[in-house]
Amino acid sequence: MIRRKTDHTGTAARPGPKGKRASRAGNLAEHVYTSLRRAIIEQALAPGTKLPEDSVGTSFGVSRTVVRSAIVRLVAEGLVVQQPNMRATVASPSLEEARAIFRVRRGLERMVLEELVSRLEPAHFTKLRAHVASEEEAKRHAEPESIRLSGEFHLLLAQFTGNELLIRFVSEVVSRGSLILALYGRPHSSECAVNEHLALIEALEAGDVEKAIRLMDEHLVAVATRGLLDTDVKRERSLQDILSAYRPAGEA
Repeated sequence: MIRRKTDHTGTAARPGPKGKRASRAGNLAEHVYTSLRRAIIEQALAPGTKLPEDSVGTSFGVSRTVVRSAIVRLVAEGLVVQQPNMRATVASPSLEEARAIFRVRRGLERMVLEELVSRLEPAHFTKLRAHVASEEEAKRHAEPESIRLSGEFHLLLAQFTGNELLIRFVSEVVSRGSLILALYGRPHSSECAVNEHLALIEALEAGDVEKAIRLMDEHLVAVATRGLLDTDVKRERSLQDILSAYRPAGEA
């Protein structure tokens, strides 16, 4: 039996002011991280865009410390770069870096499927099919959102393994891959990806792991080759204007 910590009066101890502040700061940092990540992958924030802590903080109504915490995570994922004594900027990977990332990703995702052999249950397939349905809906009206959802399909597979180290590595290469597709991706290439995801699910449902591995490899090769150099950024909006769309609902 787990006993709650009590003070000398016998009353259950409650988090102190410092604990509450730390928890709130953590929640704010998580929101800023999630919002910036989505804005980058959905092409709202173009490669090379500067992310000054004060401007980002003003956009979300948070401190520079909170912004700094979120940016550190984005740097670790390769979505943001930060040089010593310089502002953080949205990463702009070269085609050479893009090819290297997809080579690494192919190996990692093969490992994911190998670990899933004895783990997948009906509930997993329900989640995968529901996610693909979201991809199908997104491709009709929002190419950037479709790219994000396509990447999250692969993250979902990795999460089903329960292997925390593998999940972390896959999350990093998928995040970078999504940025690459947003930067170089051929318009409407996500239409092919949705069908490939469905074929992969069907192979896993049939228990044909070798086929699933082959389909995954072919899928990632196809994703990597369905690219073109298309870095013409047509946005001239301010940073705060862009990020206003990523504030929590109800905020001014």
